[in-house]
Amino acid sequence: MRIGILTGGGDAPGLNAAIRAVARRAFQLGHRVSGVQNGWAGCIEEGLIDELTPASVRGILPLGGTILGTSRTNPLKEKDGITRVIQALKHGGIDALVPIGGDDTLSVAAALHEAGFPTVGVPKTIDNDLSVTEFCIGFDTAVGVVTEALDRLHTTASAHHRVMVVEVMGRDAGWVAMMGGLAGGADLILIPEFEVTLREVVAHLYRRRGEGKLFSIIVVAEGAKVPELEADGGGQAEKDAFGHVRLSKRGIGDLLSGNVERETGFETRVTVLGHLQRGGSPSPTDRIWATRLGVAAVELIVAGKSGVIPIRRNGGVEVVPLADVVKETRRVPKELYELSRVFE
Repeated sequence: MRIGILTGGGDAPGLNAAIRAVARRAFQLGHRVSGVQNGWAGCIEEGLIDELTPASVRGILPLGGTILGTSRTNPLKEKDGITRVIQALKHGGIDALVPIGGDDTLSVAAALHEAGFPTVGVPKTIDNDLSVTEFCIGFDTAVGVVTEALDRLHTTASAHHRVMVVEVMGRDAGWVAMMGGLAGGADLILIPEFEVTLREVVAHLYRRRGEGKLFSIIVVAEGAKVPELEADGGGQAEKDAFGHVRLSKRGIGDLLSGNVERETGFETRVTVLGHLQRGGSPSPTDRIWATRLGVAAVELIVAGKSGVIPIRRNGGVEVVPLADVVKETRRVPKELYELSRVFE
């Protein structure tokens, strides 16, 4: 059997660990492996499927990014997209596919399974917003980056008595902002799940100054909703192939920073962590779980399974339908949000 591997959507630390795990387990079981380059684009364009060898995956465990490349190409938006994907995979001699990605990539994977092509997914998304699973490749490393950034910003904020606004990733779910903010001692965390007004932010900052706290750290997810800023958000019409607004054009951190300084007179600075959260070497947790889930995906394929995905649940590896992890967005629960407010 020849097993294909594909990485789609945004890159994330731990993708190479998963690629290595899929390939190494497949080789051990006597199967061949091919890598699809540049996500689903590799199944639409010709010449982007190459055979992988043991040497291809040697030494990649600690590397960030993905040796296969990635893209946000969406075959579901292409004419006869799924049919063309299957034709490309079969032309490349691939008998079954392991797509590693988030809700967009895995939605295409589910459609591929429904069309009759053997497919087993692996969960990856820095936003950590896939249903059912307790782990998504890249999330743990991203939280570590946010935490380290907040540790560093605390000292300069304190020295200059500033308000520091730190914009982090999180389109529809605020997991990175919430967990990074809690771990890094943020004074206020703004996430998409719970709307906060500019008036409330300003009142929070005045209260802290009144208590003698001369600096503040605000963590804001890129998709957070602050009603007074919505009309000023630029570039909201620009979307990617999956219909997502390019939030980098929205600039919630800059908008919030400018309005806070204007309303309070407090010196305010913004730090946009952006792609720093996606880069660099994966954490031990991302490496270990990417390895466990990659190995599990191969074993499922060899067992004849399709349309399923191994996940972490209750501390172990479980198997659920692909449709279950993409049916809704996993959002930060109210009790965790309330916990963050204890430290305001």
